[in-house]
Amino acid sequence: MNRTKSMMLLAALTALFLWIGYALGGQGGLVLALIFAGVMNFVSYWYSDRIVLRMYAAKEVTPAEAPEIYSIVRDLTQRAGMPMPKVYLIPEDTPNAFATGRNPENGAVAVTVGIVKMLNRDELTGVLAHELAHVKNRDTLVMTIAATLAGALSMLANMAMWGAIFGRSDDDDDGASPIAGLLGIIIAPIAASLVQMAISRSREFLADEAGAKMSGNPMALASALRKIDEWSRAIPMHHGSPATAHLFIINPFTSGGMAQLFSTHPSTQQRIERLSAMAGRR
Repeated sequence: MNRTKSMMLLAALTALFLWIGYALGGQGGLVLALIFAGVMNFVSYWYSDRIVLRMYAAKEVTPAEAPEIYSIVRDLTQRAGMPMPKVYLIPEDTPNAFATGRNPENGAVAVTVGIVKMLNRDELTGVLAHELAHVKNRDTLVMTIAATLAGALSMLANMAMWGAIFGRSDDDDDGASPIAGLLGIIIAPIAASLVQMAISRSREFLADEAGAKMSGNPMALASALRKIDEWSRAIPMHHGSPATAHLFIINPFTSGGMAQLFSTHPSTQQRIERLSAMAGRR
């Protein structure tokens, strides 16, 4: 159900992007939107993993440098029938982890120094299984495309706003609606963010379930999520950007209040309750 929901939301995000392109520029705007989305998705597909790893100063490590992480990842990938991903260490004290890569053959998992120190082996196994589930299900690709389209929509709306300020030719309407364009400038970026967050939340639930099955210990992952959530509030992330928050197992840029509406993750309590229910069914 969550997988189908993700695909429907991704289709809605694409349609929204094309609609604002047409609303702002008619047929020409639609073509421009298609080209713009294509270029951004090409770049994100081939280079997003390198960009985000560099953003967090992640260093690729060898089995000799991180024996525990390597042994856990190797065991999990063998169980899941997956290729061995590259392993990276992030020089941050806050406990967290993320996966990236366009497919399992080009996957990578990155963990912070803090998470290795704070979690026991069972909890770390649960976290790594969650991240490997993202790679196996190609969630990293789906969420990267969603983030790219949402970002492109915001850029398009910003360009349209400046275009409206400086005016445009009356001859250049070609089916474009000024009212629809105005609504697009205001509403589209908000709607795009909401859709992107909904996609991300759906994929987190899926990865929790798949990761718990892969590790065979739902409660270890539940315990890890509780610890990461608590420590992330006490030890904030020093580098990076909220634009990449959807990649992490717990949002390292969490805020409360109305900002929860735009949260990239379900509440930790919801995730723990689902994992507890899984453990109860075993």
